[in-house]
Amino acid sequence: MIDHIYLPVKDIDRSLQFYATLLTPLDFAGRWDFKGQDGWPDLYGFGGDRPGFWLKRSTTTFPELYVAFIATSKEAVEKAYAAALAHGGADNGVPGPRPQFSDRYYAANVLDPDGYSLEICFKPWLYDGSDPVSSRA
Repeated sequence: MIDHIYLPVKDIDRSLQFYATLLTPLDFAGRWDFKGQDGWPDLYGFGGDRPGFWLKRSTTTFPELYVAFIATSKEAVEKAYAAALAHGGADNGVPGPRPQFSDRYYAANVLDPDGYSLEICFKPWLYDGSDPVSSRA
């Protein structure tokens, strides 16, 4: 159901240390650092080969939350995006490739009626056993 989530944090170094320590006994401390570019923030993911828990540096006082739902196909991404817009959601990124993550990553982004940021993503490697990151920016 949920593919990944990120938490906004004020002190990234403190939070990286905290979560690395917390997640080590759970075998989820393997980290993936995504150095943002072209307007994308730096993100720090935990979970090894399939990071699902991410931290993002934030300076806002608004309670940010970002949730990505997993889809089983590009068509499912497009249908969920259309359903969200038809029921009070707002566009925050039309369905399409997201090459900044992988050349095979396909997603759409919406804001829910309260303004929370949602992503619907299709990652074919979850289904075909291929390499998840054949190219990553």
